[in-house]
Amino acid sequence: MNSEKRKILVCCGTGCLANNSYSVYTRFVEKLKDQDTDVVPLVKSTGCNGLCEKGPVVKIMPDEISYFKVKESDVDDIVEKTIKNGEIIDKLLYFDTNEKKRIVSHKDASFYKHQNKIALRNIGEIDPTSLEDYKERGGYKALEISLFSMTPDEIISEVEASGLRGRGGAGFPTGSKWRTCFKFDNFPKYVVCNGDEGDPGAFMDRSVMEGDPHTVIEGMIICGYAINSNRGFLYIRDEYQLARKNMQTAIDSARQHSLLGKNILGSGFNFDLEIVRGGGAFVCGESSALMASIEGNVGEPRAKYIRSVEKGLWDQPTVLNNVETWANIPPIIMNGSDWFKSIGREKNSGTKVFSLVGKVKNTGLVEIPMGTKLKELVFDIGGGIIKDRPFKAVQTGGPSGGCIPGEYLDVPMDFDSLSAIGSMMGSGGVIVMDDTTCMVELARYYMEFLSEESCGKCTTCREGISTMLKILNNITKGQGKIEDLDLLESLSVTIQEASLCGLGKTAPNPVMTTLKYFRNEYLDHIVNHKCSAGVCKNLTSYSINRDACVGCGLCKKNCPTGAISGGLKAPHEIDPSLCIKCGTCFSVCPSGAVVIGGAE
Repeated sequence: MNSEKRKILVCCGTGCLANNSYSVYTRFVEKLKDQDTDVVPLVKSTGCNGLCEKGPVVKIMPDEISYFKVKESDVDDIVEKTIKNGEIIDKLLYFDTNEKKRIVSHKDASFYKHQNKIALRNIGEIDPTSLEDYKERGGYKALEISLFSMTPDEIISEVEASGLRGRGGAGFPTGSKWRTCFKFDNFPKYVVCNGDEGDPGAFMDRSVMEGDPHTVIEGMIICGYAINSNRGFLYIRDEYQLARKNMQTAIDSARQHSLLGKNILGSGFNFDLEIVRGGGAFVCGESSALMASIEGNVGEPRAKYIRSVEKGLWDQPTVLNNVETWANIPPIIMNGSDWFKSIGREKNSGTKVFSLVGKVKNTGLVEIPMGTKLKELVFDIGGGIIKDRPFKAVQTGGPSGGCIPGEYLDVPMDFDSLSAIGSMMGSGGVIVMDDTTCMVELARYYMEFLSEESCGKCTTCREGISTMLKILNNITKGQGKIEDLDLLESLSVTIQEASLCGLGKTAPNPVMTTLKYFRNEYLDHIVNHKCSAGVCKNLTSYSINRDACVGCGLCKKNCPTGAISGGLKAPHEIDPSLCIKCGTCFSVCPSGAVVIGGAE
């Protein structure tokens, strides 16, 4: 074993940090500091390993041993048994629910082996604060190739030929955007990174900025050289403290090593970057609102009859791409457009990063080839639905995305296929739902979110979304009318057609797709005054089927109000006057005896 290469990699991404992974990291450092062993590994803190559900994650390399849910108290055992004696600690291995066995190397787990990491290639493998770590894995070689072996036109042609589409949601061809900006001779030009990730359940860009900041910087420098820009901005969501910290550390390090600033690598090209803290508004993820915020103005969108590549930041030519898009640039320059196009499918080349969350066994960060089927993402990688309950739907594309029912589990996960069924790729959030999710309440929740986040500039967005919210509030309270459904559809069309920016134009998607695919749930709420999922309390009641009840007492034991009575091995009963409709009895019942009914 080569002692110089043996490493203990401790995930210190945000998810693992929340589970005290930094204490695990510091304990490893302390434990190994005074060891007399012949082989003392290097301990490194890394970015997100992806399988957030099972963190903190510890990898021992090059042994290819991966431990999950590691506690500080486990460190001594790992050092004494695994590091010193090569013994595997079974209880810390990942149990693969698909393979029905424990996995030694994370690469053999179902969650990982279906993935193809390009944007995430370094995350979980390097210390994000170390420039040397990045360079050891080929970092900044693409920049050297660009500066000394390619012309700006050749760089742009390579990006065009790769078929890379913007990963922020719109899917606009990246190379076309660069080419258009390149043609304008109006200076200065700007390069901007959109790191204002505001979608509920989304953490793709956050993980890249936290775990591999130099890849974003390298991509932006290459673009700057290609379009003849000397200045760039990273607009990072203010809540992303670790992302901002690691990105600033990377910028400072790049400057110190002549990778940013004047005369980069002796090429004569000047380019520098600056971080701008996000304004705290969801709408600032929209390109023109983001640029207004950088300029120090209120983050409101503008009409796009003039594109930002011509008049963007301070009315100057500007290229704006999101974090994941920038992370794809260095590999494309290094490996060529043909390599990138060989991954994915026609007009949807490369990979896409998704944050997989919700009622799925393996939540976390996933990167898969474009065109991978939804079923593979949810069941092969995600491990299926928690407690093996029935799959109901997934929400893709964030709060403005659509809900996809089970009949479309074979849909390819790419821009065009998702748009064809009324959903969207968005930035890559995927929220999985089971039969305990109420689709009417889901649509109401997203309308509430979007109503609060609308900047209010457009009447259709400001008033239209709030009106839809009022209607949905009434339906979930049992006060809905059949004609409300026609009104919701009419409002959706008007908002989509007349709103100024992407927030308004896509806001009705959750309502339109749930009406299209789950209309019976709306009718159940309105006509039968029943929420079959047991979520809308005004439309829910609980009872126990005496014939199915096994008298185990779990419902009685867990009821917070003492509303359930019954003896051991005897049928139980719920007192409606005491029941608060929390659903605990339904969740814990092993025999399915608890029945969800409508309003009483």
